[in-house]
Amino acid sequence: MPRIIGVDIPKEKRIDVSLTYLYGIGPFLAKKILEEVGISPEKRAKELNEEEISRITNALQKSSYKIEGDLRRDISQNVKRLMDIGSWRGMRHKKGLPVRGQRTKTNARTRKGPRKGSGMVIKKPATGKSGGK
Repeated sequence: MPRIIGVDIPKEKRIDVSLTYLYGIGPFLAKKILEEVGISPEKRAKELNEEEISRITNALQKSSYKIEGDLRRDISQNVKRLMDIGSWRGMRHKKGLPVRGQRTKTNARTRKGPRKGSGMVIKKPATGKSGGK
């Protein structure tokens, strides 16, 4: 499996699809990078030699795009800033509710988690010593 910027990319897929496994790189940016370094997008990732992999890595490091760790850090800092200033979106992030105005009476299970449920409570039989003789 080829490694690019610390991420294993799938070797059986085309290189333009394999590059999208890097966080922050979509199909458009993947094709743009391959065009920049002069590698055919139809090539499979396993067919790349070390020199081509290093060219892709260098192009990604030189580019002004934020990918992987830098992008994840920026996003988490933005969310933390919203929570610190106490904005509506920040409060929704804190409470684990949908941030962008979706309904929560029904749905929103992804953010809220599984239903709590209000079923019948079964009492356990008393298992104490009987006090008498």
